[in-house]
Amino acid sequence: MKRVGFWPLAMLLAGGLHTASFAPLGWWPLQIAALALLAGAVNAATPRQAAVRGFCFSVAWLTSGLWWLYISMHDYGGMPAPLAALAVVVLAAALSLYVAGAMALFAWLRRGRPVPDALGFAACWLLAELARGQFFTGFPWIASGYAHSDGVLAGLAPWIGVYGIGAVAALLAMTLAMGWHAKTRSWRLAMLLVALPIAVQFAPREFTESTGTLRVSLLQPNVAQDLKFDGDRIVGQMAALQAQLQSAQGDLVVTPESVLPIPKDQLDPVYWQQLMAPFRSGVRAALVGTFLGNEQDGYVNSLVGVSAGGERYSYGKRHLLPFGEYVPPGFRWFVDLMQIPLGDQASGRSEAPFVAGGQRLRPLICYEDLFGEHMVDSAVAGADEATMFVNVSNLAWFGRHMVQDQDLQFSRLRSLEFQRPMVRATNTGATAVIDHRGRVTARLPAETAGTLDAEVEGRRGATPYARWLAAFGLWPLWGLGLAGVAGLAAGRAARVSRAAPPRYR
Repeated sequence: MKRVGFWPLAMLLAGGLHTASFAPLGWWPLQIAALALLAGAVNAATPRQAAVRGFCFSVAWLTSGLWWLYISMHDYGGMPAPLAALAVVVLAAALSLYVAGAMALFAWLRRGRPVPDALGFAACWLLAELARGQFFTGFPWIASGYAHSDGVLAGLAPWIGVYGIGAVAALLAMTLAMGWHAKTRSWRLAMLLVALPIAVQFAPREFTESTGTLRVSLLQPNVAQDLKFDGDRIVGQMAALQAQLQSAQGDLVVTPESVLPIPKDQLDPVYWQQLMAPFRSGVRAALVGTFLGNEQDGYVNSLVGVSAGGERYSYGKRHLLPFGEYVPPGFRWFVDLMQIPLGDQASGRSEAPFVAGGQRLRPLICYEDLFGEHMVDSAVAGADEATMFVNVSNLAWFGRHMVQDQDLQFSRLRSLEFQRPMVRATNTGATAVIDHRGRVTARLPAETAGTLDAEVEGRRGATPYARWLAAFGLWPLWGLGLAGVAGLAAGRAARVSRAAPPRYR
Protein backbone atom coordinates (compact mmCIF):
# COMPACT_ATOMS: atom_id res chain seq x y z
CA MET A 1 0.00 0.00 0.00
CA LYS A 2 2.85 2.39 0.74
CA ARG A 3 4.34 1.75 -2.70
CA VAL A 4 0.99 2.40 -4.38
CA GLY A 5 0.66 5.74 -2.61
CA PHE A 6 4.21 6.90 -3.27
CA TRP A 7 4.11 7.35 -7.02
CA PRO A 8 1.04 9.61 -7.30
CA LEU A 9 2.48 11.89 -4.62
CA ALA A 10 5.90 11.90 -6.29
CA MET A 11 4.32 12.74 -9.65
CA LEU A 12 2.30 15.59 -8.15
CA LEU A 13 5.55 17.03 -6.83
CA ALA A 14 7.31 16.52 -10.17
CA GLY A 15 4.45 18.26 -11.99
CA GLY A 16 4.76 21.26 -9.70
CA LEU A 17 8.50 21.39 -10.35
CA HIS A 18 7.77 21.28 -14.07
CA THR A 19 5.82 24.54 -13.78
CA ALA A 20 8.83 26.19 -12.13
CA SER A 21 10.76 25.74 -15.38
CA PHE A 22 8.54 28.33 -17.07
CA ALA A 23 8.46 32.08 -16.52
CA PRO A 24 8.69 33.90 -14.19
CA LEU A 25 11.27 31.56 -12.61
CA GLY A 26 12.41 30.26 -15.98
CA TRP A 27 14.64 27.43 -14.75
CA TRP A 28 14.71 25.63 -18.09
CA PRO A 29 16.94 22.68 -16.97
CA LEU A 30 14.22 21.86 -14.44
CA GLN A 31 11.83 21.13 -17.33
CA ILE A 32 13.99 18.23 -18.47
CA ALA A 33 14.71 17.10 -14.91
CA ALA A 34 11.02 17.10 -13.91
CA LEU A 35 10.02 15.30 -17.08
CA ALA A 36 12.80 12.77 -16.40
CA LEU A 37 11.07 11.93 -13.12
CA LEU A 38 7.90 11.16 -15.04
CA ALA A 39 9.84 9.20 -17.65
CA GLY A 40 11.46 7.05 -14.98
CA ALA A 41 8.11 6.47 -13.28
CA VAL A 42 6.31 5.25 -16.41
CA ASN A 43 9.30 3.29 -17.70
CA ALA A 44 8.78 0.70 -14.98
CA ALA A 45 4.98 0.74 -14.86
CA THR A 46 2.01 -1.12 -16.22
CA PRO A 47 -0.23 0.82 -18.61
CA ARG A 48 -2.72 1.49 -15.81
CA GLN A 49 0.01 2.69 -13.46
CA ALA A 50 1.55 4.83 -16.19
CA ALA A 51 -1.80 6.48 -16.90
CA VAL A 52 -2.27 7.37 -13.23
CA ARG A 53 1.29 8.68 -12.88
CA GLY A 54 1.05 10.72 -16.07
CA PHE A 55 -2.31 12.10 -14.99
CA CYS A 56 -1.00 13.17 -11.57
CA PHE A 57 2.07 14.81 -13.13
CA SER A 58 -0.04 16.76 -15.62
CA VAL A 59 -2.73 17.80 -13.13
CA ALA A 60 -0.10 19.30 -10.83
CA TRP A 61 1.69 20.96 -13.76
CA LEU A 62 -1.43 22.52 -15.28
CA THR A 63 -3.15 23.42 -12.02
CA SER A 64 -0.05 25.25 -10.75
CA GLY A 65 0.43 26.81 -14.18
CA LEU A 66 -3.19 27.91 -14.67
CA TRP A 67 -4.17 28.84 -11.12
CA TRP A 68 -4.58 32.49 -12.16
CA LEU A 69 -7.82 31.55 -13.94
CA TYR A 70 -9.29 31.51 -10.43
CA ILE A 71 -8.79 35.29 -10.29
CA SER A 72 -10.84 35.95 -13.42
CA MET A 73 -13.64 33.62 -12.36
CA HIS A 74 -13.85 34.59 -8.68
CA ASP A 75 -12.46 38.11 -8.26
CA TYR A 76 -13.91 39.58 -11.46
CA GLY A 77 -16.46 37.03 -12.62
CA GLY A 78 -18.26 36.75 -9.28
CA MET A 79 -18.12 32.95 -9.17
CA PRO A 80 -18.13 31.45 -5.65
CA ALA A 81 -14.59 30.66 -4.51
CA PRO A 82 -15.04 26.87 -4.12
CA LEU A 83 -16.60 26.58 -7.56
CA ALA A 84 -13.89 28.73 -9.17
CA ALA A 85 -11.14 26.63 -7.58
CA LEU A 86 -12.90 23.45 -8.63
CA ALA A 87 -13.23 24.77 -12.19
CA VAL A 88 -9.44 25.25 -12.44
CA VAL A 89 -8.78 21.72 -11.20
CA VAL A 90 -11.43 20.23 -13.51
CA LEU A 91 -9.93 22.05 -16.50
CA ALA A 92 -6.45 20.80 -15.60
CA ALA A 93 -7.80 17.28 -15.12
CA ALA A 94 -9.57 17.29 -18.48
CA LEU A 95 -6.44 18.49 -20.28
CA SER A 96 -4.36 15.92 -18.40
CA LEU A 97 -6.20 13.06 -20.05
CA TYR A 98 -3.95 13.54 -23.07
CA VAL A 99 -0.82 12.91 -21.03
CA ALA A 100 -2.46 10.01 -19.17
CA GLY A 101 -3.36 8.33 -22.44
CA ALA A 102 0.08 8.92 -23.92
CA MET A 103 1.87 7.46 -20.90
CA ALA A 104 -0.40 4.40 -20.88
CA LEU A 105 0.32 3.90 -24.58
CA PHE A 106 4.06 4.09 -23.99
CA ALA A 107 3.94 1.62 -21.09
CA TRP A 108 1.93 -0.79 -23.20
CA LEU A 109 4.23 -0.61 -26.24
CA ARG A 110 7.70 -0.15 -24.76
CA ARG A 111 10.19 -2.61 -26.15
CA GLY A 112 12.69 -2.97 -23.33
CA ARG A 113 15.48 -1.47 -25.42
CA PRO A 114 16.89 1.91 -24.35
CA VAL A 115 17.17 3.82 -27.63
CA PRO A 116 13.84 2.74 -29.19
CA ASP A 117 12.06 3.36 -25.90
CA ALA A 118 13.59 6.83 -25.50
CA LEU A 119 12.40 7.71 -29.01
CA GLY A 120 9.01 6.16 -28.29
CA PHE A 121 8.57 8.17 -25.11
CA ALA A 122 9.35 11.38 -27.02
CA ALA A 123 6.82 10.39 -29.69
CA CYS A 124 4.07 9.76 -27.14
CA TRP A 125 4.80 13.05 -25.37
CA LEU A 126 4.70 14.89 -28.70
CA LEU A 127 1.31 13.42 -29.60
CA ALA A 128 -0.13 14.43 -26.21
CA GLU A 129 1.05 18.02 -26.62
CA LEU A 130 -0.22 18.27 -30.20
CA ALA A 131 -3.61 16.94 -29.14
CA ARG A 132 -3.92 19.44 -26.29
CA GLY A 133 -2.88 22.26 -28.61
CA GLN A 134 -5.35 21.45 -31.38
CA PHE A 135 -8.36 19.42 -30.23
CA PHE A 136 -11.51 21.25 -29.09
CA THR A 137 -10.13 24.63 -30.30
CA GLY A 138 -6.82 23.92 -28.52
CA PHE A 139 -5.37 25.24 -25.28
CA PRO A 140 -1.56 24.89 -25.51
CA TRP A 141 -0.75 27.14 -22.55
CA ILE A 142 2.71 26.30 -21.07
CA ALA A 143 3.40 23.59 -23.63
CA SER A 144 6.72 22.10 -22.56
CA GLY A 145 8.79 23.67 -25.36
CA TYR A 146 8.11 27.19 -24.06
CA ALA A 147 10.42 26.53 -21.11
CA HIS A 148 13.28 26.62 -23.62
CA SER A 149 12.88 30.16 -24.91
CA ASP A 150 16.28 30.45 -23.22
CA GLY A 151 18.88 27.75 -22.93
CA VAL A 152 20.58 25.16 -25.12
CA LEU A 153 17.46 24.11 -27.07
CA ALA A 154 16.35 27.62 -28.07
CA GLY A 155 18.30 27.31 -31.32
CA LEU A 156 15.85 24.63 -32.49
CA ALA A 157 12.94 27.09 -32.59
CA PRO A 158 13.44 28.28 -36.21
CA TRP A 159 13.76 24.63 -37.29
CA ILE A 160 11.08 22.64 -35.48
CA GLY A 161 9.04 25.08 -33.37
CA VAL A 162 7.71 24.79 -29.85
CA TYR A 163 6.24 21.28 -30.19
CA GLY A 164 9.41 19.95 -31.76
CA ILE A 165 11.46 21.41 -28.92
CA GLY A 166 9.13 19.74 -26.44
CA ALA A 167 9.69 16.39 -28.14
CA VAL A 168 13.50 16.81 -28.06
CA ALA A 169 13.28 17.72 -24.36
CA ALA A 170 11.24 14.55 -23.76
CA LEU A 171 13.88 12.50 -25.57
CA LEU A 172 16.59 13.97 -23.34
CA ALA A 173 14.40 13.43 -20.26
CA MET A 174 13.96 9.72 -20.93
CA THR A 175 17.66 9.41 -21.75
CA LEU A 176 18.48 11.03 -18.42
CA ALA A 177 16.02 8.78 -16.57
CA MET A 178 17.51 5.66 -18.10
CA GLY A 179 20.98 6.84 -17.21
CA TRP A 180 20.17 6.45 -13.51
CA HIS A 181 19.60 2.73 -13.92
CA ALA A 182 22.58 0.46 -14.50
CA LYS A 183 20.50 -1.98 -16.57
CA THR A 184 19.62 0.65 -19.16
CA ARG A 185 22.88 2.58 -19.39
CA SER A 186 24.49 2.51 -22.81
CA TRP A 187 27.10 4.44 -24.72
CA ARG A 188 24.45 5.36 -27.30
CA LEU A 189 22.32 7.06 -24.67
CA ALA A 190 25.33 8.85 -23.21
CA MET A 191 26.31 10.16 -26.63
CA LEU A 192 22.76 11.32 -27.30
CA LEU A 193 22.50 13.13 -23.99
CA VAL A 194 25.75 15.01 -24.56
CA ALA A 195 25.94 15.40 -28.33
CA LEU A 196 22.42 16.62 -29.09
CA PRO A 197 22.51 19.85 -27.04
CA ILE A 198 26.01 20.59 -28.35
CA ALA A 199 24.96 20.04 -31.95
CA VAL A 200 22.10 22.51 -31.56
CA GLN A 201 24.61 25.30 -30.84
CA PHE A 202 26.14 24.88 -34.28
CA ALA A 203 22.87 24.91 -36.22
CA PRO A 204 22.35 27.98 -38.48
CA ARG A 205 20.12 30.56 -36.78
CA GLU A 206 19.82 33.58 -39.11
CA PHE A 207 17.23 33.25 -41.87
CA THR A 208 15.75 36.75 -42.20
CA GLU A 209 17.02 40.18 -43.17
CA SER A 210 16.31 43.71 -41.99
CA THR A 211 13.56 45.88 -43.48
CA GLY A 212 14.51 49.02 -41.57
CA THR A 213 13.21 50.38 -38.31
CA LEU A 214 9.97 51.82 -36.98
CA ARG A 215 9.46 54.09 -33.97
CA VAL A 216 6.64 52.69 -31.83
CA SER A 217 4.74 53.94 -28.80
CA LEU A 218 3.03 51.19 -26.81
CA LEU A 219 0.34 52.35 -24.40
CA GLN A 220 -0.25 50.80 -20.97
CA PRO A 221 -3.25 52.57 -19.34
CA ASN A 222 -3.21 50.37 -16.19
CA VAL A 223 -6.97 50.38 -15.64
CA ALA A 224 -7.98 47.90 -12.93
CA GLN A 225 -10.30 45.23 -14.32
CA ASP A 226 -13.00 45.80 -11.70
CA LEU A 227 -13.10 49.48 -12.76
CA LYS A 228 -12.82 49.05 -16.53
CA PHE A 229 -16.58 48.79 -17.09
CA ASP A 230 -17.62 50.98 -14.16
CA GLY A 231 -20.12 53.45 -15.60
CA ASP A 232 -19.06 56.20 -13.22
CA ARG A 233 -15.43 55.98 -14.32
CA ILE A 234 -15.70 55.37 -18.06
CA VAL A 235 -15.69 59.06 -18.96
CA GLY A 236 -12.48 59.63 -17.02
CA GLN A 237 -10.83 56.57 -18.55
CA MET A 238 -11.69 57.72 -22.06
CA ALA A 239 -10.33 61.19 -21.39
CA ALA A 240 -7.08 59.69 -20.07
CA LEU A 241 -6.81 57.51 -23.17
CA GLN A 242 -7.24 60.53 -25.43
CA ALA A 243 -4.50 62.41 -23.59
CA GLN A 244 -2.18 59.39 -23.77
CA LEU A 245 -2.74 58.97 -27.51
CA GLN A 246 -2.16 62.64 -28.21
CA SER A 247 1.10 62.73 -26.26
CA ALA A 248 2.55 59.57 -27.87
CA GLN A 249 5.49 60.33 -30.18
CA GLY A 250 5.95 57.11 -32.17
CA ASP A 251 5.27 56.71 -35.88
CA LEU A 252 3.06 53.81 -34.79
CA VAL A 253 0.97 54.02 -31.62
CA VAL A 254 -0.60 50.82 -30.29
CA THR A 255 -3.22 50.50 -27.54
CA PRO A 256 -4.16 47.35 -25.60
CA GLU A 257 -7.14 45.24 -26.65
CA SER A 258 -10.58 46.63 -25.83
CA VAL A 259 -8.99 49.82 -24.52
CA LEU A 260 -12.35 51.47 -25.24
CA PRO A 261 -14.86 49.94 -22.81
CA ILE A 262 -17.73 50.96 -25.11
CA PRO A 263 -18.20 49.31 -28.55
CA LYS A 264 -17.36 51.66 -31.42
CA ASP A 265 -20.94 51.81 -32.69
CA GLN A 266 -22.00 53.24 -29.32
CA LEU A 267 -19.24 55.86 -29.07
CA ASP A 268 -19.90 59.55 -29.49
CA PRO A 269 -18.71 60.24 -33.09
CA VAL A 270 -17.17 63.52 -31.97
CA TYR A 271 -15.05 61.75 -29.36
CA TRP A 272 -13.86 59.21 -31.94
CA GLN A 273 -12.89 61.96 -34.38
CA GLN A 274 -10.93 63.76 -31.68
CA LEU A 275 -9.27 60.52 -30.58
CA MET A 276 -8.03 59.77 -34.09
CA ALA A 277 -7.19 63.34 -35.13
CA PRO A 278 -3.38 63.02 -34.60
CA PHE A 279 -3.23 60.19 -37.16
CA ARG A 280 -5.37 61.46 -40.02
CA SER A 281 -2.57 63.46 -41.58
CA GLY A 282 1.18 63.05 -41.94
CA VAL A 283 2.91 59.71 -41.71
CA ARG A 284 1.87 58.51 -38.24
CA ALA A 285 -0.53 55.61 -37.64
CA ALA A 286 -2.35 53.93 -34.77
CA LEU A 287 -3.89 50.58 -33.92
CA VAL A 288 -6.70 51.01 -31.40
CA GLY A 289 -8.47 48.21 -29.54
CA THR A 290 -12.26 48.31 -29.57
CA PHE A 291 -15.31 46.17 -30.30
CA LEU A 292 -16.82 46.29 -33.77
CA GLY A 293 -20.26 45.03 -34.75
CA ASN A 294 -23.68 45.38 -33.21
CA GLU A 295 -26.08 43.71 -30.81
CA GLN A 296 -27.83 41.76 -33.54
CA ASP A 297 -24.83 40.34 -35.41
CA GLY A 298 -22.52 40.15 -32.42
CA TYR A 299 -19.48 42.10 -31.32
CA VAL A 300 -15.95 41.30 -32.48
CA ASN A 301 -12.87 42.02 -30.38
CA SER A 302 -11.00 44.17 -32.90
CA LEU A 303 -8.15 46.48 -33.76
CA VAL A 304 -8.91 49.50 -35.92
CA GLY A 305 -6.03 50.86 -37.99
CA VAL A 306 -5.95 54.62 -38.52
CA SER A 307 -3.53 56.48 -40.77
CA ALA A 308 -3.49 59.30 -43.30
CA GLY A 309 -5.36 56.94 -45.61
CA GLY A 310 -8.33 56.83 -43.23
CA GLU A 311 -9.99 54.04 -41.22
CA ARG A 312 -9.99 51.35 -43.85
CA TYR A 313 -8.26 48.71 -41.76
CA SER A 314 -9.64 46.44 -39.06
CA TYR A 315 -8.58 43.13 -37.60
CA GLY A 316 -10.99 40.90 -35.67
CA LYS A 317 -9.90 38.26 -33.19
CA ARG A 318 -10.44 34.83 -34.68
CA HIS A 319 -9.30 32.42 -31.98
CA LEU A 320 -11.74 33.01 -29.14
CA LEU A 321 -11.19 31.96 -25.55
CA PRO A 322 -13.71 29.32 -24.38
CA PHE A 323 -15.93 30.50 -21.49
CA GLY A 324 -14.47 34.02 -21.65
CA GLU A 325 -15.28 35.04 -25.23
CA TYR A 326 -17.58 32.34 -26.54
CA VAL A 327 -19.92 29.84 -24.92
CA PRO A 328 -19.34 26.14 -25.72
CA PRO A 329 -22.58 24.20 -26.29
CA GLY A 330 -24.22 23.25 -23.00
CA PHE A 331 -22.17 25.65 -20.84
CA ARG A 332 -24.33 28.78 -20.87
CA TRP A 333 -25.04 28.29 -17.16
CA PHE A 334 -21.32 28.29 -16.38
CA VAL A 335 -20.62 31.50 -18.31
CA ASP A 336 -23.62 33.20 -16.71
CA LEU A 337 -22.13 32.47 -13.30
CA MET A 338 -19.03 34.48 -14.21
CA GLN A 339 -20.93 37.63 -15.28
CA ILE A 340 -18.23 38.60 -17.80
CA PRO A 341 -19.07 41.63 -19.99
CA LEU A 342 -19.20 40.72 -23.69
CA GLY A 343 -18.62 37.09 -22.76
CA ASP A 344 -20.20 35.70 -25.95
CA GLN A 345 -18.48 37.30 -28.92
CA ALA A 346 -18.41 36.78 -32.65
CA SER A 347 -15.30 35.56 -34.42
CA GLY A 348 -13.36 37.98 -36.58
CA ARG A 349 -11.92 37.51 -40.02
CA SER A 350 -8.41 37.49 -41.37
CA GLU A 351 -7.01 40.68 -42.84
CA ALA A 352 -3.86 41.62 -44.72
CA PRO A 353 -1.11 43.25 -42.64
CA PHE A 354 -1.51 46.87 -41.60
CA VAL A 355 1.12 49.09 -43.22
CA ALA A 356 2.80 51.78 -41.10
CA GLY A 357 6.14 53.54 -41.55
CA GLY A 358 7.15 51.19 -44.34
CA GLN A 359 6.58 48.09 -42.16
CA ARG A 360 3.86 45.45 -42.55
CA LEU A 361 2.25 44.61 -39.22
CA ARG A 362 0.46 41.37 -38.34
CA PRO A 363 -1.98 42.00 -35.45
CA LEU A 364 -2.66 39.39 -32.77
CA ILE A 365 -5.19 39.80 -29.98
CA CYS A 366 -4.66 38.22 -26.57
CA TYR A 367 -3.65 34.56 -26.65
CA GLU A 368 -3.70 34.29 -30.45
CA ASP A 369 0.09 34.37 -30.27
CA LEU A 370 -0.01 30.82 -28.85
CA PHE A 371 -1.03 29.45 -32.22
CA GLY A 372 1.96 29.72 -34.53
CA GLU A 373 0.23 27.51 -37.08
CA HIS A 374 -2.40 30.22 -37.50
CA MET A 375 0.21 32.99 -37.85
CA VAL A 376 2.59 31.34 -40.27
CA ASP A 377 1.03 32.70 -43.47
CA SER A 378 2.31 36.12 -42.45
CA ALA A 379 5.84 34.79 -41.86
CA VAL A 380 6.55 33.55 -45.39
CA ALA A 381 6.90 35.43 -48.67
CA GLY A 382 3.62 36.46 -50.24
CA ALA A 383 0.92 39.09 -50.22
CA ASP A 384 0.41 38.75 -46.47
CA GLU A 385 4.08 38.67 -45.42
CA ALA A 386 4.56 40.77 -42.31
CA THR A 387 7.76 42.33 -41.04
CA MET A 388 6.54 42.69 -37.44
CA PHE A 389 4.01 41.08 -35.12
CA VAL A 390 1.80 43.27 -32.91
CA ASN A 391 0.14 41.65 -29.90
CA VAL A 392 -2.45 43.54 -27.85
CA SER A 393 -3.86 42.12 -24.66
CA ASN A 394 -5.62 42.79 -21.38
CA LEU A 395 -4.26 40.47 -18.71
CA ALA A 396 -5.81 42.48 -15.89
CA TRP A 397 -8.44 39.71 -15.73
CA PHE A 398 -5.82 37.39 -14.26
CA GLY A 399 -3.81 39.51 -11.87
CA ARG A 400 -0.11 40.21 -12.10
CA HIS A 401 1.69 37.13 -10.87
CA MET A 402 2.91 34.50 -13.32
CA VAL A 403 0.46 35.08 -16.19
CA GLN A 404 2.16 38.21 -17.56
CA ASP A 405 5.59 36.59 -17.63
CA GLN A 406 4.21 33.40 -19.12
CA ASP A 407 2.47 35.26 -21.94
CA LEU A 408 5.64 37.24 -22.64
CA GLN A 409 7.60 33.99 -22.81
CA PHE A 410 5.18 32.62 -25.42
CA SER A 411 5.61 35.75 -27.54
CA ARG A 412 9.38 35.34 -27.32
CA LEU A 413 9.13 31.81 -28.67
CA ARG A 414 7.03 33.02 -31.62
CA SER A 415 9.73 35.58 -32.41
CA LEU A 416 12.36 32.83 -32.29
CA GLU A 417 10.33 30.53 -34.52
CA PHE A 418 9.65 33.08 -37.26
CA GLN A 419 12.50 35.55 -36.62
CA ARG A 420 10.13 38.48 -36.48
CA PRO A 421 10.08 41.18 -33.79
CA MET A 422 6.95 41.42 -31.69
CA VAL A 423 5.65 44.50 -29.91
CA ARG A 424 3.13 44.05 -27.09
CA ALA A 425 0.71 46.68 -25.80
CA THR A 426 -1.19 45.56 -22.69
CA ASN A 427 -3.45 47.13 -20.11
CA THR A 428 -1.47 46.27 -16.98
CA GLY A 429 1.56 44.33 -18.35
CA ALA A 430 3.62 42.89 -19.89
CA THR A 431 4.04 45.75 -22.36
CA ALA A 432 7.32 45.01 -24.15
CA VAL A 433 9.40 44.91 -27.32
CA ILE A 434 10.91 41.59 -28.45
CA ASP A 435 13.51 41.42 -31.21
CA HIS A 436 13.75 38.72 -33.88
CA ARG A 437 16.08 36.67 -31.67
CA GLY A 438 13.47 36.45 -28.91
CA ARG A 439 15.19 38.96 -26.62
CA VAL A 440 13.17 41.49 -24.62
CA THR A 441 14.79 44.81 -25.50
CA ALA A 442 12.38 47.10 -23.63
CA ARG A 443 9.59 46.62 -21.10
CA LEU A 444 7.35 48.74 -18.87
CA PRO A 445 6.95 47.83 -15.19
CA ALA A 446 3.74 45.94 -14.48
CA GLU A 447 0.71 47.76 -13.08
CA THR A 448 2.13 51.14 -14.01
CA ALA A 449 0.49 53.60 -16.37
CA GLY A 450 2.86 54.74 -19.09
CA THR A 451 3.99 54.65 -22.69
CA LEU A 452 6.86 52.52 -23.94
CA ASP A 453 8.77 54.26 -26.75
CA ALA A 454 11.20 52.15 -28.75
CA GLU A 455 12.74 51.66 -32.18
CA VAL A 456 12.02 48.26 -33.68
CA GLU A 457 13.79 46.58 -36.58
CA GLY A 458 11.49 44.78 -39.01
CA ARG A 459 12.50 41.53 -40.73
CA ARG A 460 11.57 39.66 -43.89
CA GLY A 461 12.31 36.14 -45.02
CA ALA A 462 11.30 32.71 -43.77
CA THR A 463 12.79 30.25 -41.30
CA PRO A 464 12.82 26.50 -42.12
CA TYR A 465 10.04 26.05 -39.56
CA ALA A 466 7.90 28.71 -41.21
CA ARG A 467 8.39 27.13 -44.64
CA TRP A 468 7.31 23.64 -43.73
CA LEU A 469 4.60 24.80 -41.32
CA ALA A 470 3.06 26.99 -44.06
CA ALA A 471 3.18 24.11 -46.52
CA PHE A 472 2.00 21.22 -44.33
CA GLY A 473 0.74 22.61 -41.03
CA LEU A 474 1.60 20.51 -38.00
CA TRP A 475 1.12 17.26 -39.91
CA PRO A 476 4.86 16.48 -40.16
CA LEU A 477 5.06 16.47 -36.36
CA TRP A 478 1.94 14.30 -36.16
CA GLY A 479 3.62 11.99 -38.65
CA LEU A 480 6.82 11.78 -36.58
CA GLY A 481 4.85 11.08 -33.42
CA LEU A 482 2.76 8.38 -35.07
CA ALA A 483 5.85 6.86 -36.71
CA GLY A 484 7.52 6.64 -33.30
CA VAL A 485 4.49 4.89 -31.84
CA ALA A 486 4.31 2.59 -34.86
CA GLY A 487 7.95 1.66 -34.32
CA LEU A 488 7.22 0.70 -30.72
CA ALA A 489 4.15 -1.26 -31.79
CA ALA A 490 6.12 -3.20 -34.38
CA GLY A 491 8.78 -4.06 -31.81
CA ARG A 492 6.14 -5.15 -29.31
CA ALA A 493 4.46 -7.39 -31.87
CA ALA A 494 7.78 -9.03 -32.67
CA ARG A 495 8.57 -9.47 -28.98
CA VAL A 496 5.18 -11.03 -28.24
CA SER A 497 5.55 -13.40 -31.16
CA ARG A 498 8.84 -14.59 -29.68
CA ALA A 499 7.36 -14.63 -26.16
CA ALA A 500 10.45 -12.75 -25.01
CA PRO A 501 10.19 -10.61 -21.85
CA PRO A 502 11.50 -7.04 -21.90
CA ARG A 503 15.06 -6.51 -20.72
CA TYR A 504 14.01 -4.26 -17.86
CA ARG A 505 10.98 -3.47 -15.76
